[in-house]
Amino acid sequence: MAQRLHIEFCGQSDTGRVRSHNEDSIEIDPASGLAVLADGMGGYNAGEVASKLAVRSVGFLVRQRLARLEPAPAPDATTPPPAGVLLKESVQLANQRILKTASTRPEYRGMGTTVVAALFLGNRVHVAHVGDSRLYRFREDQLGRLTVDHSLQEELVARGMFSAEEVKRLGKSNVVTRALGVDAAVDVSLGEHDVRDGDLFLLCSDGLHDTLSEEDILANLRRFMPDLPRLTRALIQAANARGGKDNISVIVGHALAAPEATPEPAWWRRVMRRST
Repeated sequence: MAQRLHIEFCGQSDTGRVRSHNEDSIEIDPASGLAVLADGMGGYNAGEVASKLAVRSVGFLVRQRLARLEPAPAPDATTPPPAGVLLKESVQLANQRILKTASTRPEYRGMGTTVVAALFLGNRVHVAHVGDSRLYRFREDQLGRLTVDHSLQEELVARGMFSAEEVKRLGKSNVVTRALGVDAAVDVSLGEHDVRDGDLFLLCSDGLHDTLSEEDILANLRRFMPDLPRLTRALIQAANARGGKDNISVIVGHALAAPEATPEPAWWRRVMRRST
């Protein structure tokens, strides 16, 4: 039997030192095992509106359908698991709501947002993302990125046209190639990864990963784990110390073995009964 895991979450979002307001949004729902982060874009406060719609829409649909989630079938590389389908549909719902809201007021036209969502179920984490907000996993003193940015930089590097350093020198590193609020149909990238006792997962906006190198992030993880509030503050402070040119948002989730006496949630017991 797989070891039952409990995820401890902590998140923080900061305006940074240059922007006048914060267009990032985060949402954490420990009861559902869900963490969502969005980085908005648009004139006036439209980016903030788009990012809030994204995290709230994802959270709404996941909470509504999680208790009725069917157990995962046998692994199939061509078919996403039910949890992945749920995340995809929740991101698509967010896209629809952003487009509808953008049509209601002139100042909202053209608003959009990135999004990354992580849903922890048992010893797996299901991921959906659009844009360049990222998910990392810190395991056995190593930091690994679990998402691939939908950005001009990633595409140019993947095609072998430039190195990552060359693209940054060209000033094209922050151009996203996918976002919510752009088209009626949105291409959502899905992923599924194992979760082990002691793993730490980091969701972040580009205000963090464009400012701090992965070596910088890793140094903070090594120094401040397992104090999650102190870790989130340290990451944001480090990005601000480098100029804080963008909004900075961070969510961390620490996987720990659940105490034996902790009862399983009722919705999880129902899912497990259907799978047996």
